[in-house]
Amino acid sequence: MLFADVADVFDRLEVTSSRLEMTSILSEFFKTLEPGSLRDIVYLSQGKLHPDFYPQELGMADKLVLRAVASISGTTGKAMDEVWKREGDPGKIAEVLIKKRAGQMSLFSEPLTLDRVLKNLALIENAEGRDSQDRKMKYFSQILRDSDPVEARYLCRIVTGRMRVGAGSMTILDALSEAFGTKGDRPDIERAFNITCDLGLVAETLASGGVDRIREMKVTVNNPIKVMLAERLPSIPMILDRMGGKCAMEFKYDGIRVQAHIDKGSVKLYSRRLEDMTSNFPDIAEELRKQCKAERAIIEGECVAVDPKTGGMLPFQNVTHRRKKHGMDKAVEEYPVKIFMFDILLAGDEDMTVFPFGERRSKLSEVFDLSDKVGLTAMEIIGTAEEGEAFFGRALGMKCEGILAKSLAPESVYRAGSRGFLWIKYKKDYEESLTDSFDLVVVGAFHGRGKRAGKYGALLMAAFDEESRKYCTVCKLGTGFDDAFLAELPDILDGYISEDRPHMVDAQMMPDVWFLPTIVLEVVAAEISLSPIHTAALGIVKEDAGLGLRFPRFTGRIRDDKGPEECTTVNEVLEMYEMQGRDCDPENSRASD
Repeated sequence: MLFADVADVFDRLEVTSSRLEMTSILSEFFKTLEPGSLRDIVYLSQGKLHPDFYPQELGMADKLVLRAVASISGTTGKAMDEVWKREGDPGKIAEVLIKKRAGQMSLFSEPLTLDRVLKNLALIENAEGRDSQDRKMKYFSQILRDSDPVEARYLCRIVTGRMRVGAGSMTILDALSEAFGTKGDRPDIERAFNITCDLGLVAETLASGGVDRIREMKVTVNNPIKVMLAERLPSIPMILDRMGGKCAMEFKYDGIRVQAHIDKGSVKLYSRRLEDMTSNFPDIAEELRKQCKAERAIIEGECVAVDPKTGGMLPFQNVTHRRKKHGMDKAVEEYPVKIFMFDILLAGDEDMTVFPFGERRSKLSEVFDLSDKVGLTAMEIIGTAEEGEAFFGRALGMKCEGILAKSLAPESVYRAGSRGFLWIKYKKDYEESLTDSFDLVVVGAFHGRGKRAGKYGALLMAAFDEESRKYCTVCKLGTGFDDAFLAELPDILDGYISEDRPHMVDAQMMPDVWFLPTIVLEVVAAEISLSPIHTAALGIVKEDAGLGLRFPRFTGRIRDDKGPEECTTVNEVLEMYEMQGRDCDPENSRASD
């Protein structure tokens, strides 16, 4: 198969704003592919060779890619600098320069196949050691030399992690169900993805074995599972009413959520963003291995920093020291951590996600012994509001964020990748004012003025709409930034600059710079109000008005443990607005400030 055929599909996707049209383009293309090739192309469409949880990356910096482009196209350093200033995208630069030299280059080139591209990309990914950068450039130049301008654009974007075709996981799942199943099969296909986090595997399985094979897919060790998420309600009586008068309540700890995969003595820890965090918590991995009585298991827990003198829990900021890439021996010694387990998703060879929460909790107690580093979340069965308030008071006394209420109903299975009222979180401030935080995605930036001249002065922030699969704006964020963060912003964001508004962003406000939705920041606000210029929940509460945050402020926390699709949803913003119990007149609103 020629890589030109793949690049042509990517090109068609990139100029398409309609999700339905994207789905149709992908569906028709998928039908023409062998299952193995389909798997590879699904990964490539997201700028990868493997699923998200695979540890290795292509890792080519812009400068290295531009050196290869300059060498192939015969462009001088000065001319390259001018194009870089104008385009700012290695893919577009390669396309422009190779197009200029196309006549001369075609005399010596041979058709570029998909297999050859994959082989060289694998060589790039595995290049290590002292001369690894030179070898990466050599392998990349070999395929770049035989590429046409459009192929070159996507080769550069793949190796730098800048694929911009707009085909997210949900769009690919839609296309797979259209190509190899029916609309009714879509939930089964999505569940297969949620319990494996491997879109390529799901695609290959569906194409080769049909929907029946998809339904047979089970939870497997070392394939992370998308986490189940909680809704929120403003009072404990409302929680009990929603859960039929009885529920389990657990302490909501202030730590880092991890998923532990234990297989015959080996242990891997994954973050909710599918990062391998085993090296960050080697002591926890070792202790879980010791305390697990099953041959294999998958559990979820919260890693919380503890005071080495008192054993009491410490704030979240302390456990973040364990996210360092270097100096972990010292961090393990200085910042002791305990994991509080709260769910089990696999026990032996038994898929526990299909069992109600009460049975999962009992199995968790059976499978693990406890120690000073491995414990269970504090939990009680609650049947009255008074019992719930007393339990909540104890949680606050232990310096927890609040509580999580969990349904005990027969249908309280583990719904991977879903948010719902089987789990409900509650913090005291829900009753009094809007002080819960929002995890929002950066979609744009505004150039600074005055003291912030020459820097980004404010950011355009968005929530995720699960129905439209778009990021809808909720505020312009300009407070809570210190000088150090403002100085770091270009390094954090500029790798995701988009020439135009990304297809997956729904916005009326026009920033100076657009970004692909990638970076998630934690934001607090005074309240949510109707907004004439923001697009979250547009037209739902009032015609021609969306919802926006008043007086938003950055907390200082970059949520690098969350992917963009895990950010606060538009439905959550709407629910919190309704929890306030009052409207704000958009004429007086400052949500657009």
